[in-house]
Amino acid sequence: MDPGGDIERILLAVEECGVTLEKILVTHGHIDHAGAVAELAERLSLPIEGPQREDQFWIDILPEQSMKFGFPHARPFTPDRWLEQGDTVQFGNVTLDVLHCPGHTPGHVVFFHAPSRLAIVGDVLFQGSIGRTDFPKGDFDTLISSIRNRLWPLGDDVAFIPGHGPMSTFGDERRSNPYCHD
Repeated sequence: MDPGGDIERILLAVEECGVTLEKILVTHGHIDHAGAVAELAERLSLPIEGPQREDQFWIDILPEQSMKFGFPHARPFTPDRWLEQGDTVQFGNVTLDVLHCPGHTPGHVVFFHAPSRLAIVGDVLFQGSIGRTDFPKGDFDTLISSIRNRLWPLGDDVAFIPGHGPMSTFGDERRSNPYCHD
């Protein structure tokens, strides 16, 4: 999920863990989450699922993002499957619900595994913070609406893995996050 770079490190971890990758899941089109998608998909013949179609413009400018932010060269890609609110993605015996959560980017998606009460939120929400909204097509009010209307209803007990930083729970963030607490 979200291979932003470090392809050799990713491949080494795959080998050390003895797993077989089935597909690449992408939460959004920013370079630090999608910079290695095209190369990894090509090298391992993997399908790409996500993000939502509104992030196509971010994916199209991956080469410019890599130059601007000092990342290795990144190539644009076209997902094999764009994701929408209410979709599911599957790998092995795992099914993840897809939640379209715009605001950080317009096509940002979150993946939720209901049986384990775990969400992978990309850059929508962090412990004590939220994703930036000052990039093109970012919108603070839309991001807060995504958090309150798509994430909070999943339950306070849901733990989440953010794109950066430590894990937390939706309940802890509802109570203490200065950007989106109740």
